[in-house]
Amino acid sequence: MERHVVHTDKVPPARVPLSQAIKVGDWVFASGQLGMEPKTGRLAEGGIKAETRQVCENLKAVLEAAGSSLEQVAKVTIYMADLGELMAMNEVFSGYFPQDPPARTTFQRPG
Repeated sequence: MERHVVHTDKVPPARVPLSQAIKVGDWVFASGQLGMEPKTGRLAEGGIKAETRQVCENLKAVLEAAGSSLEQVAKVTIYMADLGELMAMNEVFSGYFPQDPPARTTFQRPG
């Protein structure tokens, strides 16, 4: 199978060497996203809800550039600074995955 690098200017550029996603056959392997706004390259203002919304929008843009969509997502891993904000994050996240949400692992990053 051929390996294709996926890139879109609709998300901020990475500051480390990685591809936004790699497409192999029908599979898309997306890199993690931060709540960074594409126009400013800064973290979305407004707290965890704004950051979650921006993460989902960034992921959506990468998947669409790969010819896929949020509806096709099978698994996500969410790293949070504070699990005390889990309910607020879930409120936004569930709006992007209203039916048959993907399998998910969520945990607080150390430190």
